[in-house]
Amino acid sequence: MRGIRGAISVEKNTRTAILENTSLLLKEMIANNKLSENDIISIFFTATDDLDEVYPAVAARQLGFADIPLLCYQEMKVKDSLEKCIRVLMFVDFDCALQEVKHVYLKKAKKLRPDLLNQENRLDKER
Repeated sequence: MRGIRGAISVEKNTRTAILENTSLLLKEMIANNKLSENDIISIFFTATDDLDEVYPAVAARQLGFADIPLLCYQEMKVKDSLEKCIRVLMFVDFDCALQEVKHVYLKKAKKLRPDLLNQENRLDKER
């Protein structure tokens, strides 16, 4: 089992923005790691306290993840931390070395963990 990290910033605190950005992040995490739905064990979501219009897990349900356990938390408030941010920890049945896991940080969230961004994201390659 492996954990895949991801995060994305959201421009506005709206249902649409939260769901669209969460969906984009999940799709990137799945594509970059060549996962299928059957590989996903569970997904934990956190959101900063300025994102409160909808649970990020709703985006996963809209993608069809009906049988995967999902859980949302409010991100711990830390002085000068990134605002309007959704973070994801996806647990997967993935038999690989730790170095092969591709973590995904998009938009302003790229600055959170530059040490985990040793490979380009698939989305970045398409732009």
